[in-house]
Amino acid sequence: MKHETVLKEFRDADALLDGHFVLSSGLHSRNYLQCAKVLMDPKRAARLARALAKQIRENVSGDIDCVVSPAMGGVLIGYEVARQLGVRSMFLERVDGAFTLRRGFELAGKPRVVMVEDIVTTGLSSREAITSIRALGGRVVGAGCLIDRSGGKAKIGVRLTALARLTIETFAPDCVPDDLKHVPPVKPGSRGLV
Repeated sequence: MKHETVLKEFRDADALLDGHFVLSSGLHSRNYLQCAKVLMDPKRAARLARALAKQIRENVSGDIDCVVSPAMGGVLIGYEVARQLGVRSMFLERVDGAFTLRRGFELAGKPRVVMVEDIVTTGLSSREAITSIRALGGRVVGAGCLIDRSGGKAKIGVRLTALARLTIETFAPDCVPDDLKHVPPVKPGSRGLV
Protein backbone atom coordinates (compact mmCIF):
# COMPACT_ATOMS: atom_id res chain seq x y z
CA MET A 1 0.00 0.00 0.00
CA LYS A 2 1.41 3.36 -1.00
CA HIS A 3 2.02 6.19 1.44
CA GLU A 4 -0.65 8.36 -0.25
CA THR A 5 -3.20 5.55 -0.03
CA VAL A 6 -2.60 5.18 3.71
CA LEU A 7 -3.09 8.91 4.26
CA LYS A 8 -6.25 8.82 2.13
CA GLU A 9 -7.63 6.13 4.45
CA PHE A 10 -7.03 8.50 7.38
CA ARG A 11 -8.56 11.49 5.57
CA ASP A 12 -11.59 9.48 4.46
CA ALA A 13 -12.17 8.50 8.10
CA ASP A 14 -11.78 12.12 9.30
CA ALA A 15 -8.86 10.84 11.34
CA LEU A 16 -6.16 13.32 10.26
CA LEU A 17 -6.87 16.17 12.68
CA ASP A 18 -5.59 19.75 12.93
CA GLY A 19 -5.48 21.75 16.17
CA HIS A 20 -3.36 21.69 19.35
CA PHE A 21 -2.73 18.21 20.69
CA VAL A 22 -0.73 16.77 23.58
CA LEU A 23 0.59 13.40 22.42
CA SER A 24 1.12 10.33 24.61
CA SER A 25 4.82 11.24 24.57
CA GLY A 26 4.02 14.58 26.25
CA LEU A 27 5.03 16.49 23.12
CA HIS A 28 2.67 19.01 21.55
CA SER A 29 1.62 18.96 17.89
CA ARG A 30 -0.58 20.77 15.38
CA ASN A 31 -1.65 17.43 13.90
CA TYR A 32 -3.07 14.22 15.31
CA LEU A 33 -3.74 10.87 13.68
CA GLN A 34 -6.78 9.30 15.36
CA CYS A 35 -6.29 5.60 14.63
CA ALA A 36 -9.43 4.59 16.50
CA LYS A 37 -11.52 6.35 13.84
CA VAL A 38 -9.61 4.64 11.03
CA LEU A 39 -9.89 1.21 12.62
CA MET A 40 -13.58 1.44 13.58
CA ASP A 41 -14.44 0.41 10.01
CA PRO A 42 -13.67 -3.34 9.83
CA LYS A 43 -13.10 -3.25 6.06
CA ARG A 44 -10.67 -0.35 6.32
CA ALA A 45 -8.91 -2.00 9.29
CA ALA A 46 -8.56 -5.22 7.28
CA ARG A 47 -7.12 -3.36 4.26
CA LEU A 48 -4.54 -1.55 6.37
CA ALA A 49 -3.65 -4.65 8.41
CA ARG A 50 -3.33 -6.80 5.28
CA ALA A 51 -0.88 -4.27 3.81
CA LEU A 52 1.10 -4.03 7.07
CA ALA A 53 1.18 -7.83 7.49
CA LYS A 54 2.49 -8.19 3.93
CA GLN A 55 5.31 -5.72 4.59
CA ILE A 56 6.14 -7.36 7.92
CA ARG A 57 6.39 -10.77 6.20
CA GLU A 58 8.79 -9.24 3.66
CA ASN A 59 10.94 -7.68 6.41
CA VAL A 60 11.05 -10.52 8.97
CA SER A 61 13.04 -13.62 8.12
CA GLY A 62 11.77 -16.85 9.59
CA ASP A 63 8.55 -17.73 11.34
CA ILE A 64 6.39 -15.39 13.38
CA ASP A 65 4.63 -17.05 16.32
CA CYS A 66 2.56 -14.15 17.62
CA VAL A 67 1.85 -10.44 17.57
CA VAL A 68 2.00 -8.50 20.84
CA SER A 69 0.72 -4.94 21.04
CA PRO A 70 0.63 -2.25 23.70
CA ALA A 71 -2.84 -1.27 24.93
CA MET A 72 -4.79 0.77 24.08
CA GLY A 73 -3.83 2.02 20.64
CA GLY A 74 -2.16 -1.15 19.44
CA VAL A 75 -4.89 -3.62 20.38
CA LEU A 76 -7.11 -3.40 17.28
CA ILE A 77 -4.36 -3.16 14.67
CA GLY A 78 -2.31 -5.81 16.48
CA TYR A 79 -5.23 -8.24 16.46
CA GLU A 80 -6.00 -7.60 12.80
CA VAL A 81 -2.34 -7.95 11.73
CA ALA A 82 -2.13 -11.22 13.68
CA ARG A 83 -5.28 -12.43 11.92
CA GLN A 84 -3.77 -11.56 8.55
CA LEU A 85 -0.54 -13.38 9.49
CA GLY A 86 -2.45 -16.39 10.86
CA VAL A 87 -0.84 -16.15 14.31
CA ARG A 88 -1.95 -15.46 17.90
CA SER A 89 -2.53 -11.94 19.19
CA MET A 90 -1.88 -10.66 22.71
CA PHE A 91 -1.68 -7.24 24.25
CA LEU A 92 0.30 -5.61 27.01
CA GLU A 93 -1.32 -3.45 29.67
CA ARG A 94 0.25 -0.96 32.04
CA VAL A 95 0.35 -1.97 35.69
CA ASP A 96 1.94 0.64 37.95
CA GLY A 97 3.27 2.37 34.83
CA ALA A 98 5.01 -0.68 33.31
CA PHE A 99 3.78 -2.92 30.50
CA THR A 100 2.94 -6.52 31.37
CA LEU A 101 0.79 -9.37 30.12
CA ARG A 102 -2.46 -10.04 31.96
CA ARG A 103 -5.69 -11.95 31.23
CA GLY A 104 -3.87 -15.29 31.05
CA PHE A 105 -1.56 -14.24 28.21
CA GLU A 106 1.96 -15.68 28.37
CA LEU A 107 4.98 -16.00 26.12
CA ALA A 108 5.99 -19.57 26.92
CA GLY A 109 8.60 -21.34 24.80
CA LYS A 110 10.45 -18.20 23.65
CA PRO A 111 8.08 -17.36 20.77
CA ARG A 112 9.15 -15.20 17.83
CA VAL A 113 7.15 -12.01 18.35
CA VAL A 114 6.32 -9.02 16.20
CA MET A 115 5.32 -5.97 18.23
CA VAL A 116 2.60 -3.94 16.48
CA GLU A 117 1.55 -0.37 17.33
CA ASP A 118 -0.82 2.09 15.73
CA ILE A 119 1.42 5.19 15.71
CA VAL A 120 5.08 5.69 16.58
CA THR A 121 6.16 9.23 17.50
CA THR A 122 9.27 9.07 19.69
CA GLY A 123 9.38 5.28 19.97
CA LEU A 124 9.11 5.33 23.77
CA SER A 125 6.01 3.10 24.01
CA SER A 126 7.49 0.74 21.43
CA ARG A 127 10.78 0.46 23.33
CA GLU A 128 8.90 -0.11 26.59
CA ALA A 129 6.73 -2.78 24.96
CA ILE A 130 9.74 -4.53 23.40
CA THR A 131 11.59 -4.51 26.73
CA SER A 132 8.56 -6.06 28.44
CA ILE A 133 8.08 -8.69 25.72
CA ARG A 134 11.72 -9.75 26.10
CA ALA A 135 11.48 -9.81 29.90
CA LEU A 136 8.38 -12.01 29.60
CA GLY A 137 10.17 -14.56 27.39
CA GLY A 138 9.46 -13.39 23.84
CA ARG A 139 12.05 -12.98 21.08
CA VAL A 140 11.18 -9.76 19.26
CA VAL A 141 11.96 -10.29 15.57
CA GLY A 142 10.44 -7.06 14.28
CA ALA A 143 7.90 -4.33 14.80
CA GLY A 144 5.20 -2.69 12.75
CA CYS A 145 2.97 0.36 12.83
CA LEU A 146 0.48 2.13 10.63
CA ILE A 147 2.24 5.49 10.79
CA ASP A 148 5.75 6.43 11.87
CA ARG A 149 5.35 10.12 12.80
CA SER A 150 9.10 10.45 13.36
CA GLY A 151 9.87 10.14 9.66
CA GLY A 152 12.11 7.16 10.43
CA LYS A 153 14.05 8.85 13.26
CA ALA A 154 12.56 6.83 16.15
CA LYS A 155 14.94 4.09 17.25
CA ILE A 156 13.21 1.16 18.93
CA GLY A 157 15.93 -1.51 18.87
CA VAL A 158 14.44 -3.65 16.08
CA ARG A 159 13.45 -3.01 12.49
CA LEU A 160 10.25 -0.95 12.33
CA THR A 161 7.96 -1.58 9.38
CA ALA A 162 5.57 1.33 8.78
CA LEU A 163 2.85 1.74 6.16
CA ALA A 164 3.67 5.45 6.03
CA ARG A 165 6.41 7.62 7.44
CA LEU A 166 5.61 11.25 8.14
CA THR A 167 7.60 14.06 9.64
CA ILE A 168 5.03 15.88 11.75
CA GLU A 169 6.43 18.76 13.77
CA THR A 170 6.28 18.30 17.53
CA PHE A 171 7.18 20.65 20.37
CA ALA A 172 8.38 20.20 23.93
CA PRO A 173 5.87 21.62 26.45
CA ASP A 174 8.14 24.62 27.12
CA CYS A 175 8.69 25.31 23.39
CA VAL A 176 5.11 25.52 22.11
CA PRO A 177 4.88 28.21 19.39
CA ASP A 178 2.85 31.33 20.13
CA ASP A 179 0.10 30.43 17.66
CA LEU A 180 -0.53 27.14 19.52
CA LYS A 181 -0.32 28.68 22.99
CA HIS A 182 -3.66 30.39 22.30
CA VAL A 183 -5.41 27.16 21.29
CA PRO A 184 -6.62 24.97 24.17
CA PRO A 185 -4.71 21.66 24.00
CA VAL A 186 -6.52 18.35 23.59
CA LYS A 187 -5.02 15.09 24.87
CA PRO A 188 -6.63 12.36 22.75
CA GLY A 189 -4.21 9.50 23.57
CA SER A 190 -4.65 6.81 26.20
CA ARG A 191 -1.44 7.01 28.25
CA GLY A 192 -2.13 8.01 31.82
CA LEU A 193 -5.89 7.38 31.66
CA VAL A 194 -5.77 4.28 33.85
